[in-house]
Amino acid sequence: MNDSTDLLWSRMLREAETLSVAEPVLASYFHTAVLSHPSLESALAYTLAEILGNATVSKQAVRRVIDEALSADPVLGQKIRRDIEAYRERDPACRHAVTPLLYYKGFHALQVYRVAHYLWGQERRTMAYHMQNLGAEIFGVDIHPAARLGCGIMIDHATGVVIGETAVVEDDVSMLHSVSLGGTGTDSGDRHPKIRSGVLIAAGAKVLGNIEVGEGAKIGAGSLVLSPVAPHTTVVGVPARAVGVPREASPAREMDQRINSEGGVG
Repeated sequence: MNDSTDLLWSRMLREAETLSVAEPVLASYFHTAVLSHPSLESALAYTLAEILGNATVSKQAVRRVIDEALSADPVLGQKIRRDIEAYRERDPACRHAVTPLLYYKGFHALQVYRVAHYLWGQERRTMAYHMQNLGAEIFGVDIHPAARLGCGIMIDHATGVVIGETAVVEDDVSMLHSVSLGGTGTDSGDRHPKIRSGVLIAAGAKVLGNIEVGEGAKIGAGSLVLSPVAPHTTVVGVPARAVGVPREASPAREMDQRINSEGGVG
């Protein structure tokens, strides 16, 4: 993407300049991680390679793999940008667009999945599994490369998130730490949840089996969801049950996890 038309990247460059002046100790870091790069894709490949590289597969080798994926599939760049915007819009602690790139392991884990998913589609299954394993080990986030995730996704805090092989997560979904989109252990084949757009899955929730969570639904913290959830419905509990409707059409964007006196969340 051309820098002159990439408004998000231009904004991130300005932010990095400002932050480097405000915190001179980190000026060289901001230069190496952001300001020296011609594009967001380049900066992301550098950042992920610095985190993932090790004695087995060097930083340089990891960066080549990531660069290849981002160059071969321009749609990945669009998804990365949508993900950054999701953090900026939904997380009150995210005051700069450059912050997810530099510091948010949920964002990092999601982008490692995106590279692994590309590799999976190219029949490079071993390398895809390797990337998955690194993401699980380093970030505490285990997303199978075959899972299908949309864009505009925010995984907040992220530790303990598990997303299984046949799971589907559509656009503009938010989830917090310790969320599992898993199987029941009794099925094979298509065995994981389908999460439709706008869904909010609060901390610690477990959604198990080949069930659908409808558009704009909200799943309360610590809930165990074993049955389909209708669109624009709030469910809570173990096992989860419907308790009302969210106040907002797209709970993922509002990130309001409260349960009000009417029994809905909002």
